Amino acid sequence: MAVFYSDGGHDSFLSVRSVMRKGAVLIVVITTAVAIAAQINPASVAQQLSPAEQSMATAQQLIEKNPKNYEAYNALALALSRRARETSDVKFYSQAEEALQKSFAIAPGNSDGERIHVWLLLGKHEFAAALAEATKLNKKMPDDVMVYGFLTDANVELGNYSDAEKACQRMLDLRTGNLPAITRAAYLRELFGETDGAIELMNMALQSTPPAQAEDGAWILTQTAHLYLSTGNLDKSEKLLRQALAMFPGYHYALGNLAKVRIQQKRYGEAVDRLQQRYQAAPHAENLYDLAEALQLAGRTDEAKKAFAEFEQKSMAETNRADNSNHELIFYYADHANQPAKALEVANREIARRHDVFTLDAYAWALYRNGEYADARRQIETVLAVGIRDAKMFRRAGEIALKAGDRPAAERYLQLAVQLNTLGSEQAETTLASLQNPNRKTAR
Repeated sequence: MAVFYSDGGHDSFLSVRSVMRKGAVLIVVITTAVAIAAQINPASVAQQLSPAEQSMATAQQLIEKNPKNYEAYNALALALSRRARETSDVKFYSQAEEALQKSFAIAPGNSDGERIHVWLLLGKHEFAAALAEATKLNKKMPDDVMVYGFLTDANVELGNYSDAEKACQRMLDLRTGNLPAITRAAYLRELFGETDGAIELMNMALQSTPPAQAEDGAWILTQTAHLYLSTGNLDKSEKLLRQALAMFPGYHYALGNLAKVRIQQKRYGEAVDRLQQRYQAAPHAENLYDLAEALQLAGRTDEAKKAFAEFEQKSMAETNRADNSNHELIFYYADHANQPAKALEVANREIARRHDVFTLDAYAWALYRNGEYADARRQIETVLAVGIRDAKMFRRAGEIALKAGDRPAAERYLQLAVQLNTLGSEQAETTLASLQNPNRKTAR
């Protein structure tokens, strides 16, 4: 889940690809960009435009007035990045890069442009490059709050959690209560297993978000709903997701999480509807994977088979890119296609890039499916040592421990998964029951 600005899932906080694995942060407010936007009367901007579209229009007007205004190009790049999150359309990142290059052509090395460039690298999942550039900026601007935010983001995605925590703490020390630091701290608390603390921080962030920032508010509501869902509180999660969709209609992140609520409620047809709506708005491979799984749960086998086949094709086309759907591809080969060797091939490719808990979890499962139980055990133990409390991870840890010959650990992990009473808990309960009844088939 990622989450400072995502992904989600599991992935980048700035990613527009998968909020719960991939990240999503409150938009960086660069002082000059705000000053530029203030030069235009807000009443002149069409009210039906989203906040990002309004900022894009403002920047374009300033560029038309003065094509040599590098700050206007910075503002445009920032607005385009924000539009990428609103729509989950990565084309806006390319447009932002173009705007940024024009800024640098006018004012080489300008500091706001350099900040935005790191932001774009994170959004495109080029985490190692983002860390390198953020480190350089940090040396030049040691008290810049948002540079510490970038250091936090990049280190989290690479699995450097101690460094991420230090950078986030520095953000809070430099400016107590600043929103970008609060949302990052909330995500770190989630990763460290402190869900209640994460919810508390997200509520603080929501209370401090201006009503006009509809997408920011919807994102915070969605992230908070995800946290409640992870502990089995479906009613609270659904309530927040409905608020998010009322605040920002058709919000793709909220639709994806509402589908998870419906799956937990066994209302599979409604889950399919929400995921189809999300996929139409954001036609990414990982979103198609979720839709295929929901179709399978709904008993629409032929449609699921077709969706999985299309997912595989789309995912393989991007597997060597930085921004990819390799986590889903690993689980597809491991759990649906019965091709464990391919699962491990993809996992090895992704583990060479990053060592966050979501990548390590997928890697451990690929090892397990290939019969490499000892190595799988080491990887999943590394994941759980971070502190994350995720029912699916606990369930996989239980099955791995069982194959590694450690029945007490297997039962402990499976019980933890069951206690969370959320997605993955039911499978864990079936596996746990099979330990008491050897004749009962273990869940995959």
